[in-house]
Amino acid sequence: MATEGKLEKMLILAFDSAKAAETGGTTNAKATFEALINPETYTLEYKVKTADGQGQGTSGAQTKFEYTLPEELTFDFLFDNTGIIDGRPRPEGIHADVDAFRRLLTEYQGSSHEPYHLKLVWGNLVFKGRAIEVGITYKLFNPDGQPVRAVVRVKFKGSIEDEKRAAVEDRRSPDLTHRRLVRPGDNLPLLCFEVYGDPRHYLLVAAANRLDDFRSLSPGQELRFPPVDLAGAGR
Repeated sequence: MATEGKLEKMLILAFDSAKAAETGGTTNAKATFEALINPETYTLEYKVKTADGQGQGTSGAQTKFEYTLPEELTFDFLFDNTGIIDGRPRPEGIHADVDAFRRLLTEYQGSSHEPYHLKLVWGNLVFKGRAIEVGITYKLFNPDGQPVRAVVRVKFKGSIEDEKRAAVEDRRSPDLTHRRLVRPGDNLPLLCFEVYGDPRHYLLVAAANRLDDFRSLSPGQELRFPPVDLAGAGR
């Protein structure tokens, strides 16, 4: 949990594989990027794939669920060499900084034969995925034409390590353990409903996390939700 009053900068960690990104931190990342200034907003998109089917002799089509698409996350990153933000004006411009950032997100890596897998960490947000779109807007220039300010809009698509993905697709898998960060206003039955689809497992989760009082949760606290046998629970 972050120290109260401490400014945390958004951090991007780069890894060779989805499995490394799933469990890795700053010490074993291949490369890192820290935002100059935290974004004011970010956008998370959740989508499902559906198909229209129409039964013989019916007049309307019924939308049928096929599968859940990976979530998408969009951020704007500011690059600035005017010195207004950090007090360190640099006349050489920002092209090199922006290009290094672009290469971190999209460049082919010879060791893994693909671009890096990325983990974004900021406050309660932990997002693992790939950059799928990078758009660069240069907004301020030196007299000689060198850009000194730019906004880079990046869209990330979520990914999940193969073994965990297989477990997620089987909701009853004994290999699947969920983890959640407590948000303001959360309670254990509500979180159990989000994870399992059933709030009645709150005592199991309280025991797994050694909670003396399941009614008192702290925002930012990480809880482990162990596998349960949903069929055996009467579902």
